[in-house]
Amino acid sequence: MKTFPALDKAIGCFGKLPGIGRRSAERLAMKLVGDRTGLLKDLIAALQGVAEQLVCCSRCGALTARDQDPCRYCADPTRDGAVLCVVEEPSDVLQIENAGGYRGRYHVLMGKLSPMQGMGTDRLRLDSLASRLKSEPIREVILALNSDVESEATAAMIRDLLAGRAVKVTRPAMGIPAGSGIAYSDAVTLARAIGGRQPF
Repeated sequence: MKTFPALDKAIGCFGKLPGIGRRSAERLAMKLVGDRTGLLKDLIAALQGVAEQLVCCSRCGALTARDQDPCRYCADPTRDGAVLCVVEEPSDVLQIENAGGYRGRYHVLMGKLSPMQGMGTDRLRLDSLASRLKSEPIREVILALNSDVESEATAAMIRDLLAGRAVKVTRPAMGIPAGSGIAYSDAVTLARAIGGRQPF
C-alpha cells in the first residue's frame, strides 16, 4: 500500500509514545491530517513551547523551567534535605507533589532496569545519586518505584548499592486503594497490605 512519507513519520513518532500502539498512532496522525479546527497548529505550538521552555533539573531530574535550574524542589530551603525520594520518571514527582504531604527532595532515575529495552545501570542516573549521597546530608532514601518486575529489580539493586552507608532505605506503604475493597485487590497488593498493617 502506498502511503505518504510525512504521514508515516508522524505515525512512527506517535507509536514511540507510551501506551500508543500502531493503530492508535495511525488514528492520531489521521485526525491531525484531517483537522480543520486548528488543533494541529495548537499541538505544534504546545510542543515547541515544551521544547523551548522546559528542561530536567540538573540536580534531581524533575521538570523545571529552562531559566530555573536547579528546580523549585531543590532550591526551596524549607524542604527537608535529609530525605530523598527516588522515582523513575519526572512525572512521578508531579504525582507525589499533587498528592501532598511529602516535603523532602527528589531524585529521578529516568527509567528502570529493563535489559529487553536496553535500559541497564549505565542509562540510569545512579552516579548522580551516589554523588548526592556524598555531598548532601541525606539520612533516608525512599524508593518510590513502581511495583512491576523491572521496578522491583531496580529497587533491589539500589538497596544493595546503598548497603553499608549511613542511610535508611524505605519504600512507600502499599495497600488497598481508598474506595476499593479486598475483592478487587490483586494478590501482591493484598499481601503487602496485610504485611504492612498499622495499629488502629
